[in-house]
Amino acid sequence: MTHLIKLQEASPSHSPAPASSRPSQAPSPTPHRPYRSPMKLPNLLLLLCLSALWPQLLALPLSSHNSLPQSFLLQSQEQVRKIQMDMEELQQRLCADYSLCHPEELILVGQYLGIPRPPLKNCYSQDLRLAACLNQLHDGLQLYQELLKALQGISPELAPTLDTLQLDVADFTATIWLQMEDLQVTPKIMPILGTLPSFSSSFWRRAGGILIFDRLQAFLETAYRALRHLSQV
Repeated sequence: MTHLIKLQEASPSHSPAPASSRPSQAPSPTPHRPYRSPMKLPNLLLLLCLSALWPQLLALPLSSHNSLPQSFLLQSQEQVRKIQMDMEELQQRLCADYSLCHPEELILVGQYLGIPRPPLKNCYSQDLRLAACLNQLHDGLQLYQELLKALQGISPELAPTLDTLQLDVADFTATIWLQMEDLQVTPKIMPILGTLPSFSSSFWRRAGGILIFDRLQAFLETAYRALRHLSQV
């Protein structure tokens, strides 16, 4: 019995260690998650700005667009073609009947008569601006209408074709005007540059006609190239 008691005293104790003997472990901190707003502040400010500006954006005129519709280009092409056909007939008749065939030979005559030449610099490709180009085109066509009126009496045989040419130029001028109104571009009525020539004889009127037709041809070619470019922007 005494031997059994000694064995029990000598055997290691399997009782759990007291709580004070266990190393203390700090609880793992819960990661902090910042509060996320449903919409970031910059986005909210942008939305508020757009909401405030939307009525003004809707009210912007169509002139801010920098292109022309294809339907307008096709109509312009047809009208330019008719004008060129009228002028070609007049030039051929003046050449055949009065031997006035070469405009470059009449440069001094043009200077003497003081025939004005409308500017078209805003329709050149390096400085092409829609509203400015249409304004200059419209003003130039108006000037040529006045120059063609001054040719009345050029020849009885040419009078019907000259009248047709005036009507075709007037139609093209109206087309430009209507397109400017569609784009909400206010047409600017410019005064006629300089004074219109007064022809003192039939020869001067015919010579002036050759120069006017040649310059109108160059004017239309530049204008149509500009319109074609603006319709492709």
